[in-house]
Amino acid sequence: MPTPAEQPVAATAIAPEPRPMLGIFLRIGAVIVIGVMFLLVKIAGNRGVHVAESLFWRQLAGLPIAVLWLWFSNSLASIRTQQPGGHALRMVLGIAAMGLNFTSMILLPMADATTFGFATQIFATILAALFLAEPTGKYRWAAVIMGFIGILIALRPGQESINSTGVMVALLGALLTSCTVIQLRRLNRTETPGAIVFWFSLTSIVPLGIAQLFLGRAHDAQTWTVIAGLSLAGAIGQILLTASLRYASVATIMTIDYGSLLWTALLGYIAFADVPSGSVLQGAPLIIGAGLVIAWREQHLARNRAAKLRESLAD
Repeated sequence: MPTPAEQPVAATAIAPEPRPMLGIFLRIGAVIVIGVMFLLVKIAGNRGVHVAESLFWRQLAGLPIAVLWLWFSNSLASIRTQQPGGHALRMVLGIAAMGLNFTSMILLPMADATTFGFATQIFATILAALFLAEPTGKYRWAAVIMGFIGILIALRPGQESINSTGVMVALLGALLTSCTVIQLRRLNRTETPGAIVFWFSLTSIVPLGIAQLFLGRAHDAQTWTVIAGLSLAGAIGQILLTASLRYASVATIMTIDYGSLLWTALLGYIAFADVPSGSVLQGAPLIIGAGLVIAWREQHLARNRAAKLRESLAD
């Protein structure tokens, strides 16, 4: 998902060399797999599965997959963390954001929920300026304003009704997702992708397991198959998302996320005959355009910082 501007990454023993093409391919894979996961979440919701149930099984599936990945890559020792508090914060933010995003997919057409989710980049720019002291110039503030205009257009009442509760859930999910991705970037300075996924899956099972005791239900075989599918897709998607942030800059890979609008719109139409709301389609170009402007500006500033660093080393 869209993120705030790049922050300097501390040099550590586990820091990898930049591999932008690998990061791009990982992100494309993540977009495809996450789109399938959201489709299955919507199907599960329509079959009476509570969002807390979907979250529990999705996180439970992520744990063995993370362990297997660490095992085959000879990286089990990497789960030793230098930031236990950071992982705890990432868990709280991540579970809250996922719950809201899952719910928005159930309440709205998939393309609509995806479009409002793109507000993540807009919120992230504001949060980075407020809490990370990220320099934010006129280009990015102009993009933020443009993005909010797009959101207002998407919310514009017209002949067709729009689920206001679903929209509010989607926007709150975008806000918490932006908080989560900022925290992920902090963790990526010292932690491996496998460790981040491992600790997220492990720590989140506790509160979700408690919720499962009260909200879990018996389901038929078809519903359990849907739950298994969304759990597997979510676990694989989480690893791909985390790894893509590690091997390429956010500005390099974030534009790929916008392709998910076409993908989720196609999945929603095939599975549910969902058609994006007209006002959402009108606001989407401004929301997406705002994210692209921010991405371009971040990439430009990152290149300038790299050039200055090379010059200083050459002196």
